[in-house]
Amino acid sequence: MLWVGCVRGPRLLFADEKGVVYDHPRLLAAARSGEDTFLPAERPLTLPAGGTLCTLPGRRPVGIDPATGEAVVLQEVEAGGRIFAPLAVGATLPPGFTRTLLPAAARPGPGRGGGPPTLPQWAYTAAALGPRGPVAWALHTDRRTHWSPASHSTPDLRRRVERRLARSRNPIWRQLSRCALEWGCFTAQNTFYGRDEGAIPSSAACNAACVGCLSEQQPGMPPSSHERIRRPPTAEEMAEVAAEHLSRARGRVMVSFGQGCEGEPLLRWKEIARAIRLTRGLTGRGSIHVNSNGSSPRALAALCDAGLDACRISLNSASEDLYDAYYHPRGYVLGEVIASMRIAKDKGAYLSLNLLTFPGVTDRAGEVERLCRLVAEVGVDQVQTRPLAIDPDVYVELARGRGAGGRPLGIRALVESLRAARPGLVIGNFSRARGERTRARAAP
Repeated sequence: MLWVGCVRGPRLLFADEKGVVYDHPRLLAAARSGEDTFLPAERPLTLPAGGTLCTLPGRRPVGIDPATGEAVVLQEVEAGGRIFAPLAVGATLPPGFTRTLLPAAARPGPGRGGGPPTLPQWAYTAAALGPRGPVAWALHTDRRTHWSPASHSTPDLRRRVERRLARSRNPIWRQLSRCALEWGCFTAQNTFYGRDEGAIPSSAACNAACVGCLSEQQPGMPPSSHERIRRPPTAEEMAEVAAEHLSRARGRVMVSFGQGCEGEPLLRWKEIARAIRLTRGLTGRGSIHVNSNGSSPRALAALCDAGLDACRISLNSASEDLYDAYYHPRGYVLGEVIASMRIAKDKGAYLSLNLLTFPGVTDRAGEVERLCRLVAEVGVDQVQTRPLAIDPDVYVELARGRGAGGRPLGIRALVESLRAARPGLVIGNFSRARGERTRARAAP
């Protein structure tokens, strides 16, 4: 994407069909929360390193006229010596940042070719042009630097992957090579760098049909951005990768079963429990963690008994109707997810929530109250604020009339309320390894 223009103030950005970005000479940037579009009062951040501007196909930019305060949909512009229909511009953020506002964008009505396309699954963030360049409306929620984009996707990564594949026919390494090279997954890349949190793909099936699933999409949605492992690995195959990483990796050493781009690991709890025992028979080093939807308290209990010491359970809401509308759970209910959280705490595991946040929905007063009550009553150790990667219009429609009501308080207020509800709660974006959890609990 090319960058053209430089003026002072939070100016509206727009782009042409080739991705060249311009700033508007007069209109200010608008932002969106839920269904509301307005001139944002909160101060944006300079677009962080690793963040990028992006276009919103089929959407028109919305700005604010500084003379009247009215919202203006930009239907046609003259720039670069030509007249064209502009595209709305947003931003995507690097790990460690949480979006606070959505891009303001208008969807044209259906024309001869139908309506605008459903947007690919990214966490679109409001962006503008500030005095020193692009800005985005976000919070810096995890300041640890070991997930920096600069230390991933390095020039030597392909060589590392090829060298590792040459030493083993384990299908997990084949899947991880695709995750690392084709889809740029940092957790998969770590297994080849030999550091920090490494991924263990474990399941090809799932008992939820999430609207924002990255690996298995419903008809009418954008193509999946990832592909799941084709054959579920054996306990021995999982243990081979886990033991190698735990015994040799440097830094914040841990392995994680289950990622957001694959199936549900609790469906394979017997094999994973055996893999954990095999791994612990080879090394006692590091942390063993699972990312899960928490659908089976019995399965999670068995994993904890086998040696699992941490889990992260995904959640978009503590309201059952809003939870169901997004996850489409098959064979379980939100009550069982909460029961799994309690099991994890009873078994001594470090419990994180993977909270899928969406401005104007997750931060409604009633939603904040329910989430805070859940975090306090269960005794959650960490909340990982994860901007929900989805077309904003799809989620707004999904959430309309569902969940707890009240006016949106803002994502910053949501974070502050969670901290107040459970003193010592960690707010961050990355899982904590075993040795850093006590220190992290005391951190702001």
